Amino acid sequence: MSTEKIYRAVLRVAASRLSSAASSGQLSILDIGAGEGRLLEKLMQVFPKTVCARACDFHTERFELGSVPIARVDLNHEALPYKSGAFDLVTCSEVIEHLENYYALLHEAYRVLKHGGLLVLTTPNVLNMKSRLRYFGSGFANLFGPLPIRNDERYSTNGHINPIPYFYLARALAEAGFSGIQLDIDKLQKTSLALLAFLYPIWWLAWESFLGRERRKYRTLSPENEPYVKAHGAGKLLTGRTIVVSAVKGQPEK
Repeated sequence: MSTEKIYRAVLRVAASRLSSAASSGQLSILDIGAGEGRLLEKLMQVFPKTVCARACDFHTERFELGSVPIARVDLNHEALPYKSGAFDLVTCSEVIEHLENYYALLHEAYRVLKHGGLLVLTTPNVLNMKSRLRYFGSGFANLFGPLPIRNDERYSTNGHINPIPYFYLARALAEAGFSGIQLDIDKLQKTSLALLAFLYPIWWLAWESFLGRERRKYRTLSPENEPYVKAHGAGKLLTGRTIVVSAVKGQPEK
C-alpha cells in the first residue's frame, strides 16, 4: 500500500525529470494500479496543464476520481488497453510486488509511453538492513512473509508475492528498452540506519568479499551491469524504506 511519503517521492521525481514536457502544456499521464486515485489526483495538481489522465486497476470499484476514466485490467494476463506512444508519464506505485510477471508490465509501460516519456514506479526495498537481517533469520524479506494458498486478497501485504531487489528491477527495465535508470527512496528507515551503524564492519567485509569474488573468480561484472550491482552497497538501498525507480523511453536525458 502506498503512503503519503511514497506519493511525495513519486511527485518529486516526476517533477524533476519532466520539467520540459510539463512546460509544453501537453502532458498525458497514466497511473497503473491507481487504487483510490490519490496519486493521480496529486499528479494533476503538480501538473495542472495535463491534457489527458487515465487510470487502470484490477479493483476499479475503489477508484474515486469521477472525472478520470479507469479501465479494469488484470495485469497478470492482459495488456494495457491503450495505444502505443500515448503517454508522457506512466506511474506504477506499490504494484509490481503483487504481480506474477512484472517483466510483461514493464514492456507494456514502455509501449504506451511516448519517446522520451518517463516511467516512475515504487516497490518495497528488500535490500535495507532491516530486511537483510530478517532474511538472514527467516528466509523472508521485510514485508514478504508466508502467504495463504489460493487467496485473492490484494489489498494488504498478503498480496506481496514478488520481492524484487533493485538489480533485477534495473536489469528488467534495461531489457525492456529503458535508459536513464535512476534510483531514489521515499525516506530513510531508522531501524536500518541503526543496524548499519552497528553492523557496518561485518557488512563491509562481506560486501568487499562479494565484489572481489564476482569480479575475479566468477567474472560476472561488466561495464553494463556493474553500476546496478554496486547500488546494492549504496546508502540509499541499505537504509531506504521504499525504492522509487524512474526510467526514460529512448535516450537518457542530458
